[in-house]
Amino acid sequence: MQQTKPMSKLSKTILLFLLLGVSFTAFSQVKRDDDFRERYTLKQVVVLSRHNIRSPLSGRRSTLQRITPHEWYHWSSAPSELSLRGGALETMMGQYFRKWLVSEGMIRENEIPAEGTMRFYANSLQRTIATAQYFSSGMLPVANVRIEHHCEVGKMDSVFAPQITDDSEGFKALAQQQITAMGGEKGLVGIGEKVAENYKVLEWVLDMGQSKACLEGDTCHFRTDDAHVYLIKYREPGMGGSLRLACQAADALVLQYYEEPDAVKAAFGHTLTWKDWESISAIKDWYGDVLFTAPVVARQVARPLLRTMLEELQKDGRKFTFLCGHDSNIGSVLASLDVEDYSLPYTIEKKTPIGSKLVIERWEDTEGHPFVALNLVYQSTEQLRNMTLLNLENPPMVFPIHLKGMNANGDGLYPFDALVQRIKTATISY
Repeated sequence: MQQTKPMSKLSKTILLFLLLGVSFTAFSQVKRDDDFRERYTLKQVVVLSRHNIRSPLSGRRSTLQRITPHEWYHWSSAPSELSLRGGALETMMGQYFRKWLVSEGMIRENEIPAEGTMRFYANSLQRTIATAQYFSSGMLPVANVRIEHHCEVGKMDSVFAPQITDDSEGFKALAQQQITAMGGEKGLVGIGEKVAENYKVLEWVLDMGQSKACLEGDTCHFRTDDAHVYLIKYREPGMGGSLRLACQAADALVLQYYEEPDAVKAAFGHTLTWKDWESISAIKDWYGDVLFTAPVVARQVARPLLRTMLEELQKDGRKFTFLCGHDSNIGSVLASLDVEDYSLPYTIEKKTPIGSKLVIERWEDTEGHPFVALNLVYQSTEQLRNMTLLNLENPPMVFPIHLKGMNANGDGLYPFDALVQRIKTATISY
């Protein structure tokens, strides 16, 4: 009699997602087998990280409270700050990186790095500094790492601030042209129409028709025709209208879903499918794409960070770099590097999930030739909600990022010099 093999963790996850109505494409984790390791040696890793779970950017008594009759989650942290869960999850991610780097022979189990071999640099906000601190504690638990930040806490560092530096009429005209093109012939109205069904799901979950804002005659629905973008020198690209308000609500709701163990309670008493959560989260993706991924905007706002990343990749003796910022940083950097479009599996956030990391790995072959791989590393929605311990047997998601117009070799690696040139090109303004 043939015995049935026990289900693997991945098989169990797929079954669970199918039961939840999850739609996904085939996905294979990036893995390095023994044959690969015989031909390549890992020499350097540069990480650009988004902070982990934070409380919403505005408090419960803000506009968010006016658009729903329900009480938002009572967070363990002040508005915009890293939550206790976020800190624990980031420590787990750091522990995974430790196990991975040890397995590659790049560090020892209880490494105390030599001067200049590692750098941990964060934007000067609580959530980014704290994320870097928790990550370092998981990766280097006995090293007592100092997190580098350049401004007083609460002030944006210009390296991480995705701000406009050119307010010329030519730049603004080209930027507006590229932004409106995302909506097709109807421009920003077209973008609004693309998320119309997403708005309906969000309005239903919020019970927006029963909200104070609606009862007072302010707003009962998110409009599709009122979005407008403004580009002001030395400020982040900004937006007004329903897409901005819907993004704020979707952001708070998704964070609440990560933080609140009871999924029905997290959705204000509604039972949501996986598709519903994807629909809500997609509003945030559209908002980020509109503001930060138009090519001319992306290159401008990402330029200081790209230069920092290039310096790190070329710095003698540097083995590991951890740069901690925001989803806008990862989004604009990837857009500047002209990567192929992607949609991340096993997460309701398809572009830059909370705590996600753009990881650049520099490998050398047996003849000393340098190559690079680019991956997005992130905890799946299930791993975030269940606070799943990570290790080499149960890793986070590792998704390969591909560069347009550049051919990888048979092992999925790009020439190091080609990536360096692409970064240099991306730092040149239009």
